Amino acid sequence: MSDIFDFQTGTAPLLISIPHLGHRIPDSQQPLMTELGCRSGDTDWHLDRLYAFAQAMGASVLAARYSRYVVDLNRPPNDENLYPGQAKTGLCPTHTFDGQALYRDGRQDITAAERAARRDRYWQPYHDQLQAELDRLQAVHGRVLLWEAHSIASVIPRLFDGKLPDLNIGTAGGASASAAIEQAIAAELAGSPYSYAINGRFKGGYITRHYGNPAKHIHAVQLEMCQSTYMDEQFPYAWHDTEARRVTAVVQQLVNAAYRALP
Repeated sequence: MSDIFDFQTGTAPLLISIPHLGHRIPDSQQPLMTELGCRSGDTDWHLDRLYAFAQAMGASVLAARYSRYVVDLNRPPNDENLYPGQAKTGLCPTHTFDGQALYRDGRQDITAAERAARRDRYWQPYHDQLQAELDRLQAVHGRVLLWEAHSIASVIPRLFDGKLPDLNIGTAGGASASAAIEQAIAAELAGSPYSYAINGRFKGGYITRHYGNPAKHIHAVQLEMCQSTYMDEQFPYAWHDTEARRVTAVVQQLVNAAYRALP
C-alpha cells in the first residue's frame, strides 16, 4: 500500500491513470501556502467517482493522492514546457491556473533542491507504478490502452481563449495512439450532445506523450473534460448528480470505443 497513490489491479489490457485527482498538501508545505494553495483548487475533482465504471471493465486504475501543487505528475521531470509559446503550468507550480500566488511570500519558483526532493518523493513512485503496470499488462495481453483521465475549469483566460470544448481528446497529434482508436473516439464524439475537440488546445501531457507508443502496442489517449459537465467549478466544487450521470455515460462510451479499437 502506497501513501503516494491508490492502485487497483485489473484483468483487461486497460489502465486508467488519474494523476491530478489528489488534493493532499504535506504538513510541512501548508504553513508556506496561501489559503488558495491549501485548498488545492486546480485538482481534477471527483474523477474517481466519474470513472467508477472502470472496475466493471476490468481496468487497472492508478490515482494520485497528493495535489499537483506539490508536484505535477503529468509534467516532464526536467520541467520543460509541453506547450511552447503558451502559459506554463510547471512541475512544481507557484501560481494557480489563473495566476494567483500559491505561496505567502509570492515566490516565482521552487529551488532546484526542493524540486528534486519532491520529484523523488512523489513523482517517481507514481511513474514507477505506471510503467510496471503497463509492462505487466503488455506481457499478459500483448497490447495496452492507457487512458489519461483529466478535468479542468471551462474558462481560464490565462491558459486558453473563451470556453473550452466540453470534451478534449489528445493523442499527441496522432503519435500516441493508433489512427483506428482516434477514429473510433471521433465517431462516438460526433454522436454525443457535447462540444469536443481532438488534438486542440490539449494534445496530451507528459504521460500521454511519454508512454504512448503504438509501434510497441501501447496506445495512450488523454481526455481533458470541462468540470462544468459534472460539477460546480467554484469552491467547494460540488458534484452535480444529474449532469454527472449524463456525461459519465458518454465518457464510458469513449473508453469502450477506444478499447474495442485496440489493434
